[in-house]
Amino acid sequence: MGVSGSGKSTFGATLAKVMHARFLDADDLHPPANRRKMAAGIALDDDDRRAWLNAVAVWMAKRGDDGEPGVVACSALRRRYRDRLRAAGGVVRFVYLEVPRAELEQRMRSRRHFMPVALLDSQLATLEPPGQDEAACIVDGTLPLEENLRRVLGWLTSPG
Repeated sequence: MGVSGSGKSTFGATLAKVMHARFLDADDLHPPANRRKMAAGIALDDDDRRAWLNAVAVWMAKRGDDGEPGVVACSALRRRYRDRLRAAGGVVRFVYLEVPRAELEQRMRSRRHFMPVALLDSQLATLEPPGQDEAACIVDGTLPLEENLRRVLGWLTSPG
């Protein structure tokens, strides 16, 4: 989880490969109207995100029903969004890729994506980092991928 440009897709795909799990980039489930809105520089609101989060939760529930591990790259910016994903059932944990604003902006400017840099401040304003009572591992998204991967794998396999 994290704002646009934090590295969710790259980290999530790598984690899924190492874990032999299915991977979903939640951006792929955004309806066309959401994509058009973001591409136009208009931030999504809770109503826009509702159907999208439900689609992500359905994908997660299907993995759980099939007994198949899954990894999802999803912004999950607000706690209530994470609560919706937890309601999908099964064991749900979050990895929050924390990245400074300047680095996020630089990353967003150097890639092709429907999310424009103009929406970065909106994403940061919406972000509610995971609380201590949430099953979440917070990592420095500016560290090498391999270092964060080792940390997260250790966290995922640790008792408790």
